[in-house]
Amino acid sequence: MPTAAADSTRTARTGRTGRRRKAAAALVGAALLAGALTGVPAPAQAAEASGTAFVTGRYVALGDSYAAGAGIPALTAGMCLRSDHDYGTLVAGGLRSPAYTDVTCAGAKVAALTSAQTDGGAVVNGPQLAAVAPDATLVSLTVGGNDLGTSDLGFADVVAACSALAVTDPLGTPCQDAYGDTLTRRVDAAAPRLADALRLIHLQAPRATVVVAGYPAVLPAEPSSCLGKLPVTGGDLRYLRSVLDRLDTMVAQTAGAGGAVYADTMAATTGHDTCSADPWIEGLLPASPALPLHPDATGERAMADAVLHALGR
Repeated sequence: MPTAAADSTRTARTGRTGRRRKAAAALVGAALLAGALTGVPAPAQAAEASGTAFVTGRYVALGDSYAAGAGIPALTAGMCLRSDHDYGTLVAGGLRSPAYTDVTCAGAKVAALTSAQTDGGAVVNGPQLAAVAPDATLVSLTVGGNDLGTSDLGFADVVAACSALAVTDPLGTPCQDAYGDTLTRRVDAAAPRLADALRLIHLQAPRATVVVAGYPAVLPAEPSSCLGKLPVTGGDLRYLRSVLDRLDTMVAQTAGAGGAVYADTMAATTGHDTCSADPWIEGLLPASPALPLHPDATGERAMADAVLHALGR
């Protein structure tokens, strides 16, 4: 029986040629169009995948750096910063999944589910949904945060920008003044794209239980705890936390409407944000191997526990 790590490595190596990537992208795009035209009722399909059937077949993990455990040793796909301690791998171990495929990748936006992910013109990762085959019985997903920023760092990129703006108005809200409602509009714009992706997953793997994990408590609800720890003004911390809450709300609502299970990783990591006394989310200058403002190994374990809890395990 292949191990999770071996299967993940094999997946990372497959599709390296442009021919396979183009074929996969074409198939994914065609299926997405078919789903939009036929209006396949995803909730009905999710109901068919009831009970614990998801443990008997292939588990496919999709998503961005929060799903990939980006930067946590050991890395199984260097270009994607994918870790063998990401929450998908931990869930697969907890479920003793007989087959596991991990195509998560740092920098992935919602579009990376249906199109190849590139960096400077070079292909970093193929269309992630190409890994979702009919034999899949469980699919996990975290994506949408990178759609907020102007780079592949997404929400973390925005927080870093707000830190730089803080010096211009230490007592005000320079970040909120600069972004206005731009970030909330980007969250809202990502919702239909995520809904299309969920519909496509149900089309490609009609027996699969789909679990969408939200984003963890990167920032605290009370900004005073960040004094001396994160160089963002108190007003902007409230603003950024409201954006993060809106992102998680959008993901939860879209998951529910799309026949998926929602895993609340915000609740699972509350009290362990980047400004806490016991952080599971790294700061702008990470103290343990992980990307800035991303979960460390303990944070990924908490996310995995949230997914297992959502699955009733």
